[in-house]
Amino acid sequence: MHEASIMQSVMELAVGKLEEAGYKKVDSITLRIGGASGILADSLRFAFEALKPGTPLEEAMLHIEEVPVGGVCAGCGGSFSTPERFVFSCPMCGDSKIRLTQGRELDITGMEVS
Repeated sequence: MHEASIMQSVMELAVGKLEEAGYKKVDSITLRIGGASGILADSLRFAFEALKPGTPLEEAMLHIEEVPVGGVCAGCGGSFSTPERFVFSCPMCGDSKIRLTQGRELDITGMEVS
């Protein structure tokens, strides 16, 4: 489960920013995760709950915004968005010449501290 190492890195970044700003604890952290990122939100939540005891994130809530896979097709010129995790062809015309424009994200978009 690579989500544990990802969450460990996210938590280390959060604690670093927390200490830089002079606060004591993280109340919540918000992540944005793309459907094609290969990261499972449920596994990330599990890792967060397992790793947060004894840290400044011990009482924090984790919020995850899941971003659908989206792209542009070179064949028909159309834009698409789909909940599917794996997209190999345009959902509109079937052409395989697609360029993903969203869905690979892994961003920390917010953090509340006190």
